[in-house]
Amino acid sequence: MEVLWESPDPMTVRQVGGCLTDRDLAHTTVMTVLDRLAKKGFVRRQRAGRAWRYRPAESREAYVAELMLTALDQTGDRQAALTRFARSVSGAEADALRAALEALSLGGTGISTGGAADTGGTGGTGGTGGTGGTGGTGGTGGRT
Repeated sequence: MEVLWESPDPMTVRQVGGCLTDRDLAHTTVMTVLDRLAKKGFVRRQRAGRAWRYRPAESREAYVAELMLTALDQTGDRQAALTRFARSVSGAEADALRAALEALSLGGTGISTGGAADTGGTGGTGGTGGTGGTGGTGGTGGRT
């Protein structure tokens, strides 16, 4: 997924495998993983001649937001879990959450492409080495 998120264009199996130079993976292994990710809805694919080109189905930020919501569903007390989470974020992250909640209360989406409400932050929400860059990409966020 990291390779696909970092690419601005859809990629073939060979291109994805070429980016995974730190691992000695067979072409068929990369193809199988991408096929499984497509079947699970994590990637989209389109025909390009005889090959498939793959791209992420969602942004990294949308994927992480979905993981957070799934984790929240696992708790018996959502309010307690949210309170605990709010206590653990940095000041800048708390500001971003406040701005996103304020935008939502004003009828917006709470999604931005670079301001304080953006969950991308420096390096993206995806963690170390993320592709969000400063301000991130915002993504499509949340559940539908």
